[in-house]
Amino acid sequence: MTGLRERKKWETRRRISDVATGMFLARGFDDVTIAEVAEAAGVSRMTVFNYFPRKEDLFLDRSAETVVDFRQAISERGLGEPVAEALRRLHLGWLAERHPMSGVVEHGKAFWKVVDETPALRARTLEQQDELRAELVDMLRAEGFDETGATLGAGFVAAAHGTVYDTARLRIMAGDKVTKVHAGQKAVVERVFDALADALRGLESH
Repeated sequence: MTGLRERKKWETRRRISDVATGMFLARGFDDVTIAEVAEAAGVSRMTVFNYFPRKEDLFLDRSAETVVDFRQAISERGLGEPVAEALRRLHLGWLAERHPMSGVVEHGKAFWKVVDETPALRARTLEQQDELRAELVDMLRAEGFDETGATLGAGFVAAAHGTVYDTARLRIMAGDKVTKVHAGQKAVVERVFDALADALRGLESH
């Protein structure tokens, strides 16, 4: 029952965000109100705020889901499997399904244009990056990394994730076709996570 309730909550959250994202892309972030999002999504303003305390998170909605995916990949990896390999598999899975966090998405150019043009969204993006690093420190501590190793390792993991995402984003923004970016992105993931594996190797045993 708990699993069903949680799934329904995530489905409601996603529906609200999808409606809001469509409105923001069509009209601009600043020109859409929470009341309009609530009406279009068929929920109350309070329901929107319960799921998204900040308007920016309606558009930058994948942060919480990303933390869950990272935590699951790390905590549920096979016995003896390095953290970097679990995260490589996560990113390759995202790429295969063209998950938004892979950076390889059809609507990406329009999405990133709204972010670039909206100071509040740019600021929130930086905050979410800091929040992810803080969550990663906790995840690595739970896996036996000492304080220094967890902090350093979290920085390495966040940098790897950002590099993979930004490589795709910058190519698409520069005009490369999404299909072309997708075709070359697996090599990017492999190279980045090879480097991450080397960086974390000396930290996991301490």
